[in-house]
Amino acid sequence: MMSAHGPDHETFERASAAELAPHRLDDGLAFMFETRWPVTATRQALEADHLQGRYDDVWQGLERHFRP
Repeated sequence: MMSAHGPDHETFERASAAELAPHRLDDGLAFMFETRWPVTATRQALEADHLQGRYDDVWQGLERHFRP
């Protein structure tokens, strides 16, 4: 099972063009869980009012920069 993850299109493009220098990161937190087991959302989670609809749209327009 694959799940979209990583920075959105705008963040990727901005970071790719940024000067390579130390930057302080404030007011943000990102985390990821890694497991070899399938992770699925509960019905309660999928029906939550605060669910971000069309989540995958943030990657639209992202060009492929790597070829496996």
